[in-house]
Amino acid sequence: MTSTASTSPIAILHDVFGYSAFRGAQAEVVDHLICGGDSLVLMPTGGGKSLCYQVPAIARHRAGRGVALVVSPLIALMHDQVGALEEAGVRAAFLNSTLLLPETQKIEREMMSGRLVLLYVAPERLTTPRMLAQLDSLHERGLLSLFAIDEAHCVSQWGHDFREDYLALNLLHERYPDVPRIALTATADDLTRADIIERLALSEARVFISSFDRPNIRYAVVEKDDARKQLLRFIHDEHEGDAGIVYCQSRKKVDDTATWLSGEGVNALPYHAGLDAAVRRRHQDCFLRDEGVVMVATIAFGMGIDKPDVRFVAHMDLPKNIESYYQETGRAGRDGQPADAWMAYGLADVVNQRRMIDESPAAEEFKRGQRGKLDALLALAETHDCRRVRLLSYFGEKSAACAAHQYACDNCFHPPATWDATEAARKALSCIYRFYQNRGQRFGAVHLIDVLRGKSTEKVAQYGHAGLSTFGIGAEVSEAQWRVVLRQLIALGYLRSEGEYNTLELTPSARPVLRGEVQLLLRQPSTVPKRTAGVRAGKPARSKGKPPPLPLNEQGLARFAALKAWRAEVAREHNLPAYVVFHDATLAEMAQGVPGSLDALAQVSGIGAKKLEAYGREILRVLGGV
Repeated sequence: MTSTASTSPIAILHDVFGYSAFRGAQAEVVDHLICGGDSLVLMPTGGGKSLCYQVPAIARHRAGRGVALVVSPLIALMHDQVGALEEAGVRAAFLNSTLLLPETQKIEREMMSGRLVLLYVAPERLTTPRMLAQLDSLHERGLLSLFAIDEAHCVSQWGHDFREDYLALNLLHERYPDVPRIALTATADDLTRADIIERLALSEARVFISSFDRPNIRYAVVEKDDARKQLLRFIHDEHEGDAGIVYCQSRKKVDDTATWLSGEGVNALPYHAGLDAAVRRRHQDCFLRDEGVVMVATIAFGMGIDKPDVRFVAHMDLPKNIESYYQETGRAGRDGQPADAWMAYGLADVVNQRRMIDESPAAEEFKRGQRGKLDALLALAETHDCRRVRLLSYFGEKSAACAAHQYACDNCFHPPATWDATEAARKALSCIYRFYQNRGQRFGAVHLIDVLRGKSTEKVAQYGHAGLSTFGIGAEVSEAQWRVVLRQLIALGYLRSEGEYNTLELTPSARPVLRGEVQLLLRQPSTVPKRTAGVRAGKPARSKGKPPPLPLNEQGLARFAALKAWRAEVAREHNLPAYVVFHDATLAEMAQGVPGSLDALAQVSGIGAKKLEAYGREILRVLGGV
């Protein structure tokens, strides 16, 4: 075995982290940073971004370069990262508001001595006069190894998690120009990427862009039709007993949905900024450390969550843009095992997102950019072709349709029927125009559909709309189809929804549609049987209980269960999530191969030297006892 004092990246990867080879662009990024180069790394969630700075930090520390500073936006992420590094035998710490003064002072002494390898800090702490003075001292002594800026999209006004504290991080380049910097993010379109480079003064940095494809995630979007019941059916049919995240737009909807799911037998907890900090922390700990917890949350939850075995992410409301959608869905399947990204989507989602942009106090240029981003997400939701192709093309990546993919998207697995909605669109726009001609009246989608379908409602009689030339001209189109038409007309900007009652109004761009110059080919409302509508391509609905990541026989399953029980005890003793001790994939490899010695155990992926020393004999005991 290579000496633990080696500065070789591959030796560090094996001895510390227990892996035999880098993935994708990791090796190039690591070499570039060790040699002192700046870099911007775009790598999908679960792609191994952390190793891109952790390995160089260890290598440079062993070469006498001192401590690496990691800028992280979340306390939970700091705790997990530091816990995992300490388990691997790396001296790491964090400085945040959870520490008492004596603890903070102890860590500062460790940092100033050069003994620490990595220190995690929030951006607002990094730029305080006290911290900068300490960094100045370290820099003068040559003990400032590198800066890693995680979740770098937070620096961009175009990013989906903008944080003002990140704007001050350009001082790192001004103050310590010879200290290498690495900025990392899981999502960034061209606009966000350019903004990160400008704001962090990374114009000379090398840009590494990995594939954005997450081949183990299956994407599906369903039309809202009692979204709660649709969600429950999705969980019961495919993810009974699995860990998952359900995103809702409002705090009230989070609370209501979590309560309802709990009443339906799902182990669900709420999470949003309106909850007491102690409650949020307790719920997050339950999600990270227990199996089968479903977290119902606003977007306040998730950034930096490292839990590898999240089997699904569900959206009950439309996100703001594709970056948000990609980042949030990317929290599923970080272990590379099959996972689902499921979203329920309806007309109200389009109306609400448009209104939030229009009513924002932001500058018009920013609003235009946000509308463009929303339009791209709406196109993804409405498309009748491959969702994976659409998603990847947004990030400038070409991909073949996933029809033959093991985890094909819903459109590829069950191609939707389409219909030419051009005439229907013209009828809808004409009817809205007739409303306006009739004393400047404006109405919402429900009344419009009633008039188009010729329904004799009380409201139709009240306003005399049975006498309009457009009354009943769309009787052959179902209500579900009309909702799709209106949703698409709003998504494409031909209609807008105004005011408290969401009344519909024509936009100037509606003229070419009215004149028949624009063709609208839309998907038919789903007719897939409810039981099978969400089942993963080629896979039957799964029974309760998460299967192991590798195929195991009956004895292997018994060994896997025994190892998981042992791991749970260790995790409780160390106050860590179980996956920080060992991932399921590592336990499954042990259960399958049944190593009989420490040397054989050292060949299992995910077992570094420190973990072999700390747990090796216990693992052999557990394996031998089954």
